[in-house]
Amino acid sequence: MTGYFEMQPSCPPSMTVRRAGEDIAAAPEGIANGSFLVQMLLSSRAEGEMTAMRAFIPPGVVTHWHSHPSGQLLFVLDGVGLVQRADGEPVEVRAGDAVWFAPGERHWHGAAPSSPFSYISVQPVRGGTAVHWMEAVEQEDFSR
Repeated sequence: MTGYFEMQPSCPPSMTVRRAGEDIAAAPEGIANGSFLVQMLLSSRAEGEMTAMRAFIPPGVVTHWHSHPSGQLLFVLDGVGLVQRADGEPVEVRAGDAVWFAPGERHWHGAAPSSPFSYISVQPVRGGTAVHWMEAVEQEDFSR
């Protein structure tokens, strides 16, 4: 990732306020089957620090398969989403639901075909990264 999405060396050294709607930008290409918007809330490459983002996903857009070396917490803010771990079935999630993906657990998440979806994700950094991106989700993954 480059530019706005390039991870910072560490989290801010003091209190920082990120205003609603501030610094929202397009997510990098190649991580989903369509475009979506992201607001980076915390950005770091430092071991053990947290990264956090708010995502705004249009209907039918889903991330590629990926994993997080120290796990990921996803908190649904609005809309209807789908989440799936490898060898599992897609699960519908709605506003107020929280999803935990274990460290290294291969998964994807995104908007249901008929609803936008927004969430906050929080993931710790391990080995200089918070995410490992993989291949695109195939259509048959939706219909298992």
